[in-house]
Amino acid sequence: MAIDEALLRSFDPESSLPLLRLYGWNPPALSLGRFQKAAEVLDLERCRADDVAVVRRVTGGGVIYHADELTYSLVCAPGQIPPASSIKDSFRVLTGFLLAFYGALGLAAAYAIDAAPEGTHLGERTAFCFAGRESFDILTGGRKIGGNAQRRMKGKIFQHGSIPLQNHAVTGLSYMRDQAPEQADGTISLAEYGVNNDRISLENRLAAAFGEYFGVVLANDSLTKEEQADRDLLLLSRYGTDLWNLEGEVE
Repeated sequence: MAIDEALLRSFDPESSLPLLRLYGWNPPALSLGRFQKAAEVLDLERCRADDVAVVRRVTGGGVIYHADELTYSLVCAPGQIPPASSIKDSFRVLTGFLLAFYGALGLAAAYAIDAAPEGTHLGERTAFCFAGRESFDILTGGRKIGGNAQRRMKGKIFQHGSIPLQNHAVTGLSYMRDQAPEQADGTISLAEYGVNNDRISLENRLAAAFGEYFGVVLANDSLTKEEQADRDLLLLSRYGTDLWNLEGEVE
């Protein structure tokens, strides 16, 4: 999370190229949405007993349990993406490569606004990410696959999301205060569709889908010295502290 924020902070809308980062989580961890209070939504005693780390994202939304997943983040300027009619519509634009990725794997993926089962309430806020449905959440077979969130800051767009390789929604729900089992019923993973490719091949296919969808050529890169320094500072002042991770506050 510190790297994600360092990339966002270092991005210059006037001169920087768009960034796509692919990563994973080891060991598994829980991430809170920007405005959640850990003690209100999580069973922190169980988290500590199981030694499951809790970290806060810079984006909103509900709790996500990260394990056996492919995670992406991207940073760009509004003028660097195809035109969107609104901020909400830009979410559709920036997740289009995920539809292409799932389609290439043989999954019939669509946005919730187009494919949600009849009676689904879209836009309802939920403490557990996978229990809710937003208009441009991605569904396969009527079930939510992964989650995505966006934040805008001074001419910059930051978005990140998860692609579950295995379905750990039940495990994630066990760390919530509200453990109503139906909250994990509407989720699905790649493995449940018989997609068991290794992580590297999936990263390559995701990158290929991204490049083709946006019409760009991707080049491998690493953190600059400035980004590394910002990451280290963020670890000390924010992501390594309970004040930020649990309360959402900084000194």
